[in-house]
Formats: sequence, structure tokens, C-alpha cells
Amino acid sequence: METQAITRHVQISPQKARLVADLIRGKAAEEAIGILEFSPRRAAKIMVKTLRSAIANAEATQNVDVDRLYVKRATVDEGKSQKRFLPRAHGRATQLIKRSSHFTIVVDERSAH
Repeated sequence: METQAITRHVQISPQKARLVADLIRGKAAEEAIGILEFSPRRAAKIMVKTLRSAIANAEATQNVDVDRLYVKRATVDEGKSQKRFLPRAHGRATQLIKRSSHFTIVVDERSAH
């Protein structure tokens, strides 16, 4: 039985966060935590918190062996964008778009064959 954890409105570009999600997709939960803890990317710190939350959700709601959990799905969706303006020369302004992301991690128990 799969269990998920969602972290919403994270102030990081989805394009940057997807690079981290690609690293852990399909890996064992403990291996994925190890990969994320040693990754230099900023999204890895948020992703490891979400993964630990998904593991805790699986432990609390289902009767699962934590050692057999793996990352079934790791997705990063686009959240709401903040629009800001940066002053430029001759009284003009340039628009800045500050993107946000929604992280979703689904863990499942591997079959015992």
C-alpha cells in the first residue's frame, strides 16, 4: 500500500528541484536519504524532509517494514509564481518571476520475492 507526503509552496524553481527528484526516483528509501543528504543542491534539503515525512506516514498508517520501502514516485509540480519588478535604466522596469514548487513523494513497500 503506497503512502505519500506533500510539501507545498516551496520557494524554488521547479526546474531546479526536478534535478534532485530524478536522483531518488525508484531507489530504496534509506539509499535515497543518503543521496539527498550529500547532494549540494538546495532542493535536496527540502526533499529529504518530505521523504522522511512519507516514511513516517507509512509507518504510522500501515503495517509496513521500513527497510523494504522505496520511492515509487517523486514529482515536482509548479506552484504559484510571485511577480516582482526590478528598476532599470531610463525609468524602465524589468519583471522578475519568482517561481515556487510543490513536492510530492510516494513510497511503497517492495514485494518479498
